[in-house]
Amino acid sequence: MITIANLKKQFGQTIACDIPVFNVNDGDILGLVGNNGAGKTTLFRMTLDLLKPEEGSITINGINPSSSEEWKFFTGAYIDDSFLIDYLTPDEYFAFIGKICNITQEELSSRLQKYEVFANGEIFRQNKLIRNLSAGNKQKVGIIAALMRMPSLVILDEPFNFLDPTSQSSLKRLLVDYHTLYNATILVSSHNLQHTTDISTRIALMEKGKIIRDLNNDNEEAKRELTTYFEQQI
Repeated sequence: MITIANLKKQFGQTIACDIPVFNVNDGDILGLVGNNGAGKTTLFRMTLDLLKPEEGSITINGINPSSSEEWKFFTGAYIDDSFLIDYLTPDEYFAFIGKICNITQEELSSRLQKYEVFANGEIFRQNKLIRNLSAGNKQKVGIIAALMRMPSLVILDEPFNFLDPTSQSSLKRLLVDYHTLYNATILVSSHNLQHTTDISTRIALMEKGKIIRDLNNDNEEAKRELTTYFEQQI
């Protein structure tokens, strides 16, 4: 699905990303973990062609995002609220996305029903501008917008941020169910180790722009190794 080769990005003297080789397989739920400044968001932004690397490349299904738009047809992403159109209501925003993606209103309504539990009565039919929503509800709008097109690749940066515990649990179920239903490849970054290990099939640990661990999350060993790593940083 995603192939990284000799990828490098610096901001001044700070190395934000230095990954010689890394692959994300079809159907992975990859949890990207690391402390602040580890390079998680930088990596996601380069994957989505929002940031140019100094060296190297990222391809998605063999497509270089900087030279083709084809990857956008099967990719859904939410990085931060700059992805939103804040002078629209959530319903208007979803309708806008549906229109540019050629989704009929009937089909759009059917798709959005799947996110009623996650929305928790605070998103749909509220007639409230996105800019006036809480940080958590903005987060929900962005996540729903990323998923409603039913993409085969989903990229979410810190999706559990700003969500209350009930919404965090709902999102974990939502992502696992989405992966099962569509065999989607999902990339999620998070500071919350518990949330990451709960949903991921694979975990990559970043430190100072480098991926220093690539762990299969199929037993308790990965959780123990990660817990030990972060405890040693104290």
